[in-house]
Amino acid sequence: MTLHIGDTALDFTVDTQNGEISLHDWAGDSWVFFFSHPADFTPVCTTEMGRTAQLAEQFDARNTKPLGLSTDTADEHRKWIADVNDTQNTNLTFPIVADADLAIAKMYDMIHPDESETAAVRSVFIIDPDKKVRLTMTYPMSVGRNFDEILRVIDALQLSDRKRIATPADWQIGKEVIIPPSISDEEAKGLFPQGWTEHRPYLRTTDVS
Repeated sequence: MTLHIGDTALDFTVDTQNGEISLHDWAGDSWVFFFSHPADFTPVCTTEMGRTAQLAEQFDARNTKPLGLSTDTADEHRKWIADVNDTQNTNLTFPIVADADLAIAKMYDMIHPDESETAAVRSVFIIDPDKKVRLTMTYPMSVGRNFDEILRVIDALQLSDRKRIATPADWQIGKEVIIPPSISDEEAKGLFPQGWTEHRPYLRTTDVS
């Protein structure tokens, strides 16, 4: 099954190195950064897991819980995490799904046969507190993720929800945002009393910082 943006994230109950979790209950009122990696004790994955752990405060500040996955067992996760902590100078505490039977990876369409029949590609799902999939990204096994971009899209999604705005290309926190065409000028006056710049009737930018 392929999950699309706006779909409800499929729930599951599964073992992790921290014990059993059920996705929806575990997520609670938080956002979730759910990401897969091909295998434990592999180089790119080690750097990604380490980077996620290093960014724990950044994820916390965004009310976002990281959740990893690979098609390995919880015991293998526990052994590998010691290597991650040692080589990446961090302390990994977030759960990593143990998916040795590929059930979750297949549920979330993380197995791409041209890459591997048994290892997950580098999938990303950003899930909001309503358990809706808000963003998906897929990287090949050979390319590590850009975590600056992952944090940026979480910021953009959360700001969009709060302020009813859209974000332009390469947007960063503090930069101007776009007033969507679906919001009339009259409604925009109430939502954005600071005013806006009209580049075209369909392109209005404003500061929401």
